[in-house]
Amino acid sequence: MITGDDLYSVMCAMVPLYSAMLAAYASVKWWKVFTPEQCSGVNRFVAVFAVPVLSFHFIAQNNPYEMDAKFILADTLSKAAVLGLLSAWCFFCGGRLEWLITLFSVSTLPNTLVMGIPLLKAMYGEFTQTIMVQLVVLQCIIWYTLLLFLFEYRAAKILIQTRFPGQTASAITRFQIDNDVISLDGRDPLCTDSEVDDNGRIRVRIRRSTSSAAPSSSMGLTPRASNLSSAEIFSINTPHEFGFGLRPVSPRLSGYASSDAYSLQPTPRASNFNEFDIAAVSPPPQGRVFRQPSPSVKMVWESPAEAHGFSVDVYEKDLSFRDCAKIEVREGDAATNQEMPRALVMLKLILTMVGRKLSRNPNTYSSVLGLLWSLISFKWNIGMPSLVKYSIKLISDAGLGMAMFSLGLFMALQPRIIACGAKMAAISMAIRFVAGPVVMSAASVAVGLRGAHLHAAMVQAALPQGIVPFVFAREYGLHPDILSTGVIFGMLVSLPVTLLYYILLGL
Repeated sequence: MITGDDLYSVMCAMVPLYSAMLAAYASVKWWKVFTPEQCSGVNRFVAVFAVPVLSFHFIAQNNPYEMDAKFILADTLSKAAVLGLLSAWCFFCGGRLEWLITLFSVSTLPNTLVMGIPLLKAMYGEFTQTIMVQLVVLQCIIWYTLLLFLFEYRAAKILIQTRFPGQTASAITRFQIDNDVISLDGRDPLCTDSEVDDNGRIRVRIRRSTSSAAPSSSMGLTPRASNLSSAEIFSINTPHEFGFGLRPVSPRLSGYASSDAYSLQPTPRASNFNEFDIAAVSPPPQGRVFRQPSPSVKMVWESPAEAHGFSVDVYEKDLSFRDCAKIEVREGDAATNQEMPRALVMLKLILTMVGRKLSRNPNTYSSVLGLLWSLISFKWNIGMPSLVKYSIKLISDAGLGMAMFSLGLFMALQPRIIACGAKMAAISMAIRFVAGPVVMSAASVAVGLRGAHLHAAMVQAALPQGIVPFVFAREYGLHPDILSTGVIFGMLVSLPVTLLYYILLGL
């Protein structure tokens, strides 16, 4: 039976977190203490230092040799079941990969590090901190990597469908990616150079529009700061006629949302200046340049002031195969008989991109280093040197509060708390706070969890939306409005929802 003291203990753990978030919200919305640029700096500190050090601190203190196998199995089984059901829906019922990724993110990836550890510890005791840390390790190393794999797979499919429509793509045998290409997410304009050998096999080089490209060009524009947040940006063959002044159709978040929110962007980040680069160069010395008509595309100016709604005729003979353009693919433009390269070729491309993305993410290093240290420390009973220990503790102590403060800044800078509409918000909240706990409870019962462990599993599944899935959704331009609503509105809804679960499960 839940007593008044139990509820008070839970509130003592939760109110300070929400106080930090409210203080940040008020500082921007009402008191005007921080400008958007200053908010970005605060959030950059949280992304690069506070949260990674907080993760390392918790993981390094956790004994990996005493993992709760049943709890981990239940969590893994629930996520695998959701992913399996969504995959079956895509294969057999015509579901889309985009919705598979979004629904998987909303239903299975909660904010375990920031919200889960203090909340579950207050509700069910010290043993839950160890369990939550174990889930954090699995999320960072396995599930977020899998999510990133899905995002890169989708981006690669769009690139191939746009650049090599129809049966052309099946002849691709190799992708060569320049070292400065970190991701296919479309945040930087990408170009492709293709060669076809005597056997009809295509080799594709993927590069940024500014990397090792000949400056000679029939058209040139001065680089300028981009205000695009989620446009699909790829290299294409320029069609015979295209219009200028078309705007992206994807919902856009504020400038803050498209810059930093526990950012996983490379550190240091690439330049904010992009080039519209249309270069005419001579063919490669070996092989021949393969030319394939592209589907119609929309050219997107980087500034609304530059959109005048006029069109020009540009003929393909005037432009080379190495044309670069920022585009958005219209729905339904993909060829009906679209083929893809062999699975091994696609796998190598995606793994290369995922590896580069993870190698530039501070959370990857903090999680792996924390796990390695805990394995060494608890195996041979080696303590961390005091100088290092207290240096880490100093930053990690601020990490939790700064993470919530950063969320408050993010909330204050959004034009709307519910960015995706009331109906979609209600559906996403139902998936997050009802469907997620139901699946987790079924998996927990199936593996034999009972008592406090079962209750903790269900409450953990009802935590608000995780930050990292939203960051990925924003960077790859895939339903960022839904994930943004899940983060912001979910933080407000989660407190009464988790308390309700806690009370009902304690009856």
